[in-house]
Amino acid sequence: MSKPRIPFDEFSKIEVKVGTVLAAEHVPDTDKLIKCTVDFGEPEGPRTIVSGVMAYTTPEALVGRQLAYVTNLEPRTIKGIESNGMLFAVGEGESFAFLTPDRQVPPGTAAH
Repeated sequence: MSKPRIPFDEFSKIEVKVGTVLAAEHVPDTDKLIKCTVDFGEPEGPRTIVSGVMAYTTPEALVGRQLAYVTNLEPRTIKGIESNGMLFAVGEGESFAFLTPDRQVPPGTAAH
């Protein structure tokens, strides 16, 4: 089922950027959460982002990868960890896939 259509002005509020995963670890006492340290080339330094993707990858396999993230969400505390963004991926089960650039780009490169 499709979600309702939204005006372009609403869509344009969403900020999607490529981040480089510097470190990743399994969140203790969870089955699916991975805590990542992600570089977006920001002066404040890397961000912590928690994602429920353990069914599809390992923390070690994420390190060094460039992935798409929604970067302008309000922070959310997940299992006591403040998450400052959301991994942008598609599908589930066998169709799950990360969204990645087809070549290396500078951390923080925006989608458009």
